[in-house]
Amino acid sequence: MSAFSTLAIYFIIWWLTLFAVLPLGVRTQAEENDVVPGSVESAPARFRALRVVLLTTVIAAAIHLGWYVVSVKLGYGIDSIPRFAPEFY
Repeated sequence: MSAFSTLAIYFIIWWLTLFAVLPLGVRTQAEENDVVPGSVESAPARFRALRVVLLTTVIAAAIHLGWYVVSVKLGYGIDSIPRFAPEFY
């Protein structure tokens, strides 16, 4: 597998992980009793971008490492999944 393909798959995993990590540990303005006029109460009180990026990178790296070991080193792929339904062709 080429380095470009590996990086592309890592980027996809990172992007999907970002949306799973975004709501972790967020305190809303309503919870902090500090609602800024003109904003929604459910908006984050303090957005910690560096924390989100670092946590996303660590989790995505672990997922990517697991994918890499299973697919590249052990040789498992889509064709390794058994078919339970009959083939109609």
